[in-house]
Amino acid sequence: MSEISKYSEAFAKILQVSPEMLPGLAYQAVTAWDSIGHMQLMTELEEVFSIAFEMEDILNFSSFEKGIEIRRKYGVEL
Repeated sequence: MSEISKYSEAFAKILQVSPEMLPGLAYQAVTAWDSIGHMQLMTELEEVFSIAFEMEDILNFSSFEKGIEIRRKYGVEL
């Protein structure tokens, strides 16, 4: 499975959305992406990619696209 597929799958699974909804998806744009959903998403991504986000990055992780940008910092290219 490609890195972008793993990333998209984690989003879709945790936020309970279809893959078609992911481009442009932002924090609190769907009910499941509240503060609890956000932490569940961060945990899922850390597990899937074997990384540990810094607190600043967790707070700045505000959209599907912003997450791609942040993850590059951890050596995960999509």
